[in-house]
Amino acid sequence: MARWQADLIDQESALPANKFFPQPIYSPGDTGGQVPRVLVAPPRYIQGPGVLASVGRYLSIINVKRAVVYASNRGLAEQGPVLKSSLQAAHISALDCLFPGECSLEAIDEAVEGLAAEQVDCLIAVGGGKCVDAGKCVAYRLGVPVIVVPTLASNDAPCSAVSVLYTPAGVVSAAEFFPENPAFVIVDTEVVAAASERYLVAGMGDAMATWYEAKVCLANPQARNVIGARPTVAAAALGEACATTLFTHGIDAGKAVCESRVDDALEQVVEANTLLSGVGFESGGLAAAHGLAGALTSIGAVEKNFLHGEMVAAGVLMQLMLQQDKAEARRVAEFFAAVGLPVTLGQIGLTRADEDDLRQVSAETADYMFITNLPFEVSADMVYDAILAADEIGLAVSESVGDKAYRRVQN
Repeated sequence: MARWQADLIDQESALPANKFFPQPIYSPGDTGGQVPRVLVAPPRYIQGPGVLASVGRYLSIINVKRAVVYASNRGLAEQGPVLKSSLQAAHISALDCLFPGECSLEAIDEAVEGLAAEQVDCLIAVGGGKCVDAGKCVAYRLGVPVIVVPTLASNDAPCSAVSVLYTPAGVVSAAEFFPENPAFVIVDTEVVAAASERYLVAGMGDAMATWYEAKVCLANPQARNVIGARPTVAAAALGEACATTLFTHGIDAGKAVCESRVDDALEQVVEANTLLSGVGFESGGLAAAHGLAGALTSIGAVEKNFLHGEMVAAGVLMQLMLQQDKAEARRVAEFFAAVGLPVTLGQIGLTRADEDDLRQVSAETADYMFITNLPFEVSADMVYDAILAADEIGLAVSESVGDKAYRRVQN
């Protein structure tokens, strides 16, 4: 059994009785090494300005009569009125369920307990990545489809059939898989444009990893994607299109959000951050970049002050240095610096003097379940050296490009 499969099975105690693992289905021991290529994706992805006002009409496709709206207090206040008006117009009744702020088993169990007696046809998760992931877990336990309405383009969670679980303190604890992807992913770009630039930029960091991790997985015959299958060419192509879109439109999309304006650049980057990256990472595969991002959440000051995509950006540069691709690391770092993503240790709240923290993060990254998708053995020392090498690249880029964009985004 591969290490990543053992790691996932070790998580069983944290998951519900009807837990689902796709890996044994797509990578059973009786395949003789002939693991199939598999792509999974949501059946419906809808994106555009003002689409929040049409959610009720969209849900009529699957004959929804009663829905639960799962969101934070802010989400209920800001998106709730338009959403509920749309549901009412489609003769869909709705009730609210509060997301408390962390995608933890405690929060999920509390929501399920509160909704168990309600007869609902679907759950509409409205919010950022953690709200979306928690909403998937709640919907699965209730046995109803999940409708994802992301209010940010800060990560690639909305399209996937997997949720990342955290402890109440915010440390990554497990991954939970589902038999189906969300029934709908509905992205209102007017809502995204009204959010802070930092969220869109963080989404670019998460999305950029899609290509560099999928590229590794496609080239390595032993690699497996997130669901345990071989990646498809289509998934890798989505990852490549994702990176190309970011390099081409990322800077202009950031400008659009600064002005709360929807234009073609923003539409393209939102699609890259959400759809291309969402399908691309799940079916294309992960490698070292997300390993470092997950490990960084164990450092309290980093987890508290930085977004997932900002940590993934650090992971991308580290992975490229692990692969000894200094030229590509420089190219990516220059883009990151231009849009406002961190490129140095200092920009994620660490220094070279934090050796104990860096060693801990390096060890956790080397033990990441998908690190074996790289075509070579990875040790904690190799990760540590790659982190320092990436920092050197970042320092050089910061000196030449400057950190104006980073300071603007962080403020």
